[in-house]
Amino acid sequence: MHRSWPSLLCVLVLASCATPPDSETKPLGANVLSKDAIHAARHGPVDFVAHVKPVLEAKCVMCHNRQALPGHLSLESRKEALRTKALGTYIVPGHPETSLLVANVKTVHQRVSVMPAVGERLTADEYAIINKWVKEGAAWPAGRAGTLKIIR
Repeated sequence: MHRSWPSLLCVLVLASCATPPDSETKPLGANVLSKDAIHAARHGPVDFVAHVKPVLEAKCVMCHNRQALPGHLSLESRKEALRTKALGTYIVPGHPETSLLVANVKTVHQRVSVMPAVGERLTADEYAIINKWVKEGAAWPAGRAGTLKIIR
């Protein structure tokens, strides 16, 4: 019996490393927005409530909030998202090229297999919309319209 423990342990370790195709961490997710909303955002101004908020709520704010990551990027509100932290400024209105939010979604989240830790990654359409939104000035309303719900 003692001779089979190493083999059993090896099998269990390998099985725990396997990621099924429908796991919570997928290479790319499905678009949160409808085809019509994506078309409207690509060909007109990006509206935070209609185009950006649904993506951030579905794919980002579950981890990027004050409770989950104290002292790090919180997307719960405009005030939180525009803060400058040790690594820099997360959203620089008008400048997606210097906004860590845009840069990290494009580079880190596409290369690190565990990001996001839960849920689906942004699609190319969603990334393009967030990039365009920041380029257009990252308009983010105050009050309830600009407050993201943490969906768990």
